[in-house]
Formats: sequence, C-alpha cells, structure tokens
Amino acid sequence: MSDQKRLFLLDAYALIFRGYYALIKNPRINSRGMDTSAIMGFMNSLFDVIKREQPDHLAVAFDKGGSVERTEMFEAYKANRDETPDAIKIAVPYIQNILKAMKIPIVELEGYEADDLIGTIAKQAEKENYKVFMVTPDKDFGQLVSENIFMYRPARMGNGIEIWGIPEIQKRFGVQRPEQVIDYLGMMGDASDNIPGLPGVGDKTAKKFLEQFGDMEGLLANTDQLKGKMKEKVEENAELGRLSRKLAEIKIDCEVTFNAEDYEMCEPDSAQVQEIFEELEFRRLKDQFIKIFFEEAQADANQESGDTISNKTRSEGSRVEAKAAGSGQFSLFGGNPSDAPATIKDVSSRNKIEDISHFYQLVQPGLAMDLFLKQLMQQTSVCFDTETTSLNPLEAELVGIAFSWNTGTGFYVPFPEEKEQANQLIEQLRPFFESESIEKVGQNLKYDIKVMQNYGVQVKGKLFDTMLAHYLINPDMRHNMDVLAETYLNYTPVSITELIGKKGKNQLSMRDVPLEKQTEYAVEDADITLQLAHHFRPELTEAKTEKLFNEIEIPLLRVLADMESEGINLDKDFLGSLSADLNTDIQNLERSIYEAAGQEFNIGSPKQLGEILFDKMKLVDKPKKTKTGQYSTAEDVLSYLAKDHEIIQNVLDYRGLAKLKSTYVDALPEQVEAKTKRVHTDYMQTVAATGRLSSNNPNLQNIPIRTERGREVRKAFVPRDKDYVLLAADYSQIELRIIAALSEEDTMIEAFKNGEDIHASTASKVFNVPLEEVTREQRSNAKTVNFGIIYGVSAFGLSNQTDLTRAESKELIETYYKTYPKLRNYMGEQVDFARDNGYVQTVLGRRRYLKDINAGNQVVRGAAERNAVNAPIQGSAADIIKIAMINIHKKLTEGNYKTKMLLQVHDELVFDCYKPELEEMKTLIKSEMENAYTMAVPLDVEVGIGENWLEAH
Repeated sequence: MSDQKRLFLLDAYALIFRGYYALIKNPRINSRGMDTSAIMGFMNSLFDVIKREQPDHLAVAFDKGGSVERTEMFEAYKANRDETPDAIKIAVPYIQNILKAMKIPIVELEGYEADDLIGTIAKQAEKENYKVFMVTPDKDFGQLVSENIFMYRPARMGNGIEIWGIPEIQKRFGVQRPEQVIDYLGMMGDASDNIPGLPGVGDKTAKKFLEQFGDMEGLLANTDQLKGKMKEKVEENAELGRLSRKLAEIKIDCEVTFNAEDYEMCEPDSAQVQEIFEELEFRRLKDQFIKIFFEEAQADANQESGDTISNKTRSEGSRVEAKAAGSGQFSLFGGNPSDAPATIKDVSSRNKIEDISHFYQLVQPGLAMDLFLKQLMQQTSVCFDTETTSLNPLEAELVGIAFSWNTGTGFYVPFPEEKEQANQLIEQLRPFFESESIEKVGQNLKYDIKVMQNYGVQVKGKLFDTMLAHYLINPDMRHNMDVLAETYLNYTPVSITELIGKKGKNQLSMRDVPLEKQTEYAVEDADITLQLAHHFRPELTEAKTEKLFNEIEIPLLRVLADMESEGINLDKDFLGSLSADLNTDIQNLERSIYEAAGQEFNIGSPKQLGEILFDKMKLVDKPKKTKTGQYSTAEDVLSYLAKDHEIIQNVLDYRGLAKLKSTYVDALPEQVEAKTKRVHTDYMQTVAATGRLSSNNPNLQNIPIRTERGREVRKAFVPRDKDYVLLAADYSQIELRIIAALSEEDTMIEAFKNGEDIHASTASKVFNVPLEEVTREQRSNAKTVNFGIIYGVSAFGLSNQTDLTRAESKELIETYYKTYPKLRNYMGEQVDFARDNGYVQTVLGRRRYLKDINAGNQVVRGAAERNAVNAPIQGSAADIIKIAMINIHKKLTEGNYKTKMLLQVHDELVFDCYKPELEEMKTLIKSEMENAYTMAVPLDVEVGIGENWLEAH
C-alpha cells in the first residue's frame, strides 16, 4: 500500500451554488422562514467527501472580493453574473462558522479567487509528495491536473462522483497536456465568467485548433493556414484571444502556503457544530455528523468501493487506506471510538423525556379506570393518540390509547389483544369519543379517526389537528410531530425505533413492548401534541387562517377519512388482460427501435440510448449533454425531437407504456385490501403548498389520461355491484374561470357567461377571425396560451408546445395580453402585492409565502413571481372543490343516501352511485359543486355516468 498522503481542497462557492440550485424547486426552509438550501447543499458535499474518502488533509477555499488582477485586465470579467441569491449571502458566514467548529482550515485572500488559491496550494502540496484532489464541479480546474493532482467532481442528479486525471482531461478537452485547457478556454471563451474568447470558435473548433497548432500562440502565428471568415476573425481578434487566455489561466503563485500540520484532519468541536446545526434545524445532518465523526463505522480495511478514489487511481499505486480500529472497524481519527465516550455524546440543548418533570400514568382496569373516565368526561379539550399494530389504519388493531389535557401529565389505557375484551373497553371509552362537547386534539387525526371507525366508534365534537394547523401556518416546512416538537418546543421525543427497532423482519410489534415503556412513549406523544396545539392556536389567528382551518381543513379531514375507508372497486381481470396487451405493445415498440437503431441495446439505459441516438445515428448536430458529459435523454429533450424522428417517438411511447404497466397496471391489483377487496388511496392534506390534495398508496391522481392506454387504466375502476354505477363530476375549466373573475377581465367573463367555447373565443380575438372561422390549429394554440399564461409561459416554451416559431409565439403572447389587458394588470398587481406583503392568497385567504419575491437573482425572483400569479389560481380551485366535497358529504350523510363519494382527482369527484338515487344525485352533486363559491364567472360542472370510471369521465 502506498503511504502517499492525500489532500482534498474544496472550492467553496462552486459547491455552495451547486447545492443551492440543486434544491431550487424544493428549497429547505426552516421554521424562521430562512432558506437553508445553500448551507445544506455544501455540508452534504463536505460530509460525502469525508465519509467516502477519509482524507488525511483537507481545506476549503473561498473567493474574497473577486480577482482584482483579472478585473484590471478586463473590466467586464464576470460582469454578466446575476446578483448572488440572498440565501447564499446568508449561508457563507454559517458555513465558515461550521468549518471553524470542525477545525477545518478556511483559505481566503482579499482580491483572489478560490481557483487561484487551490491552484497554488495544489502545486505546493504536489512537490511535498501529496496526492491532491480538487473538489469542484468547475471544468476550468482541468488545467491544473497532473500525475498527482486530480479533479474530484461531486455526485449529482443520481450520477456518482467522477475523478478526472490526465486521461479524462485529454478526452474531455481534446488536449495532449492538461495545461492546454487554458488555451482551450481562451479560444472558445467562457460564458459563465464572461471571458470573450475568439469570435466564432466553439468547442469543436477549439479542439481542432489545439490538435493542429498546439496552443493559442501556435494558432496566432499560423493564421495563414486558416481560410475565409475564420482567418479574418482570428487575425482581427488576436489580442482578444491572448487576453482571454490570461483571464482563463488559474494562478499558482498566490501569497498562500501549504502547511501540512494546519490542514490535517482533527477532531471537531462536537458541541459547537451540533449547536449550529440545531439553530439551523438540521436534524439529519446533525445525526450524520455524529455518525461520521464519532460512531463506529462498519468498514473492512481492505474493502474496495467502486466509487472511491482507490479504484480510480490504482494505476498510480495509491489505495484508500481505511484506518482500522479493533476488529475491522474504524473511527475517523484513529483509535477505538469506545475510548472516547464523552465526545460521542449527542450534544443537544433540546430537552428529552428524562430532562423534564412529567407524570404519565398507566390506567389499570377497575377503580383506576372508573376514576380516569370520570375525570376524562369533565374535560372540554383532550388530546388523544392511538398506539396500534400497523400504519395501515384498515388493518390496525389498538394496542393502547394515550390521553392528555394538562402539560406534563397524561394517561395510558392499554388494550387487550383479545377482540371481545377490546370491544368491552371501547364501550367504556365510547361516551368520550362520541361526546359533542369535548374537543379532540391530535396529530394527523385522520388516522386515529379511521382506526376508531374499525371499532364502530365515530369521533364527534370539535377537532384540532396540529399537523393541519402547522400546514396553514408554515406550508413549506415538514409537519411531522418530531420536527414540530424540536422546532417549537425545543424537545426531542422518544423515537419509535428505540421501542420496536428499525424497519425489517426483526422489528417488534408495539404489543411486544413492556407496558411501562409503552406508557412513557404514548403519553409523551399526547402531551407534546397538546403543547403544540397551545402554541399553534394564536399563530393561526395571527396568520388569519383560523376560518380556513375550522371551516375547510378540519371538516375535510372527516370527509377524507370516510372516502379512504370506503375505497373503490377494482376489476383485476381487466387489468390482467391490459397487462398482456401492454406487453405486446412494448415488444412491438422494442422491435421497431432495434430495427431503426440497427442493433439491440437496453432502451431503459439513458447512457446506451444516448450513444445510439447521438453517436451512432447522429440524429442531432449538437446534442445536449448532462453535467457528467453523457448525452441527455430527458423527457423534455426527446419530446422536442420526437416530431422529426420516429425512433425518438417510439422511445417516448415505450417509456410511457413501461411506466404505465409497472406503476399502475401491475401494481394496482397488489394494492387491493384483503379485508375489503377494494383499493384505498390515502389523501394527504399537508403536502402541496397550493392547498391541493395529493393521493398516495396508490396515487390515483397521476393516471395518464392523454394516451389511449393510460385512459384504459380508468376502465379498471368499477362500481361496487350491479345496483350501482360510477358517477364522475368535473369542473369545466375552473382555473380559467377563476383567473377571469379575479382579474375582472370583462371580455373573458362575457365569453364564459354566454357559454362560449373559451379557447375558440380567445382564438377568434387574438387571430382576429370570426368565431365560426376559427381553425382547429388556432383553437389549439389559443388553448395552450390560455392554460400557459398563468404559469408564465414564454415564447420559447410556447414554441416548444406548438408548431409556432419563437417569433410567432412572441407575437401571439403579446396579442393575447392586448386582447385581455386586465389580465396582465392583475398579474402585475399580484406580483406587487407579494413584494409588499411577502405572500399571496386564495379567495378563502389561504396564504402562499414567497420569500424570494424580492431576491436580487433573476432566476430565483422569476420563479417566485410565477408562483405569485399561479398560486392564488390553483389554490382557489383547490379551496372551491374542498367546499363542494364538505357540502356534498354533509348532504349524503344527513339524507342517509346509499351513494358514496370515493375519489377526488384534481377538479373531478367520483361517486359510487346507487341506481335508484341516480337522477337525484346528478342534480344534487352538480348543484353543490356549481354553488360552492360565487364569483363573477359561473362555475360549470359536467356530470358523466358509466359502468367504469373511463365511461363516466
């Protein structure tokens, strides 16, 4: 084994930006509204390197004040860059504090970029016989690569880490020597750094010139060998080429010195690191930190991981050397971890059950039970929490129920396994659950309500669900109880895994846990949930969402519980035959693809597919590549090319059918509940920030309906028996009606009031033709704009979705805004309102907070502006269908009808309709949906009937 030491140098800003943008669509926001994505992204990269590679030496380099020298040479250097997003500006001091606490050196020098500092240190360390790894996604570092200096490109988007040595640099840049990368960058320029390069020279030309002339000076000295316009351009811009090369060159002579002792990995200040992570609400990272630095890691000293440097650099005689401690286990800092119990301790300022005075009592049958019931019935508000044998409420049996009505105290009533005895106990508790005068508090009460329904108990009275309350207070955060307790109460509850172990065949049932432990765990949940309820009540009032909570979300919880318990009937035989048909379709597509490609390959492999389409078949001149350099075969890339190449359309069809088969056709029969013989989806109220419901296990909202095979899946959903039919009621163009009403756009309102086809009406106006002369294509284009406008569709986006050119798309959008001027004003007003208030809201006051609405960075701000326009529209549509569901459910219950509401899929409701009630139901459902909310535009509902969902829809 080589004893060559390894130094890792991290390019801070490159990793921070990368981490931030990787989470841009789903940013990490903590309870204080702080965007912690950039910090989290960087820490993930840092921990990944430490965990994988156990480096001997490590440092992190930061830019400080930009490169003075390059800006003096070329004023426009990096001048094209957007302002740094606020989340990154905030992140840097936190990251530096974490690094200081971890005792990792920070390298920065006023007026220098991190590239130059890393370049200088890398070359110094190499001379001291170090193997150096520059951790950065930035390709410019390729110029520094040598026998002992490598680029270490972090994992991203499902692709593993990449290590670029000399061979990889030669292949990527078409060079003989890594230093030629400077000439490559100088010739073709670098848009991200605003380095101009030689006009007209791109990647291919730069590689050709390097092969022919060796470097920039070689090219400039031999321009007589160039022809035509290229000769002219290169000769005219020789000085620009020289300047570009200088700008691209990373300095290796900065005033920094590599000091091996300073850069050596050493034991961090555990308490300080954990304190910062707690402040940022980084629970997983804190656990990861303790695990990486202090817990025993199962690692065989000789194990060779396919992803680590050992395999990549074996030719250089280097291997990753796991630091063995004891029997093949290691601690990052050598020695046996068990020798340092003090440092391993989870340092936390949060309280735990053992730190807090509490009185949790087990209630035994007899006198204790009588006294407990007497006290219970005297309360006005009680938090309860069920402990069960399963997460599936339809299968779950009660193990016990915890109750709490005063902070720090509570009671646990254990349930016998024997059914008859359990039912006797339920009867004793029934008066509490069915009391209208006692408020029931809980976390995710829908689950508990469904469990109680299995025992024939209806949970009545006012409800307060802490999960739903928090969703309205802070929709962008997670809402599980542990997160809420740590965030708002500074308390870490007992983990369920402490009681029953981790998931897997050895996991215990709650019934196997000793009663005293059950009591502590269960009552703690009820106690903590009660405290959260006290915390959230005033916050709901403050956010003016109390009405929404009490009149929409809480009543809806009961509706959803009933719908989920009801489930829907599934025709398994039909799905079996559909699966066979899909197999045939998939095989036919496979044959066509292989035929067109001239060989067989794995169509499901993006790498192999890219090589066939773009290397072998050369379908595109300049194919798009992923960050890792392989050809992109993403949906958007292929969709754009599909109309010109039959093989690509076949690939897209193949993917669609394969996904349909695995996700629905083959999976749905497996999800039929043994007990009910029906499929029961789970509706999540707290996932989408817009207020829309999401469906889970199975997800019935994503069944594709644009393709014939996708629509066929709906045929499998059938009525309960021959006395029933399925009834589907669908809001027609509800989002367009809402935007017309909210923007007070008279022209659009009139079209809806007159019952016109809104897309044809729009086409008639924007293309300036009489309504009866509107062509199918014009209507289709108008429809795309109608639906796209609220999502901020651009000329580029519109041209991709239609047959229009970019210029025609731009003109169409401009004409559209001229036709509907109030619509454009409304969109502007929404953005202004968001800028002033930090949020937008739906017709019922549901808020969508937009912390980036005033961001300096255009990309970040643009996304927030689009949300400012579409969140009130989407959210209002979600609110309206929720009102309709509550009102219909109430009518069905009060009228004791046999018809049941089964599904909600976006703007559609599906019912199991009892045939004798059919005519009455058509009227009732249509009326309740159309009158759920009154606006300037009438709501319109289409009702369909059928022997299956497709027929009804």
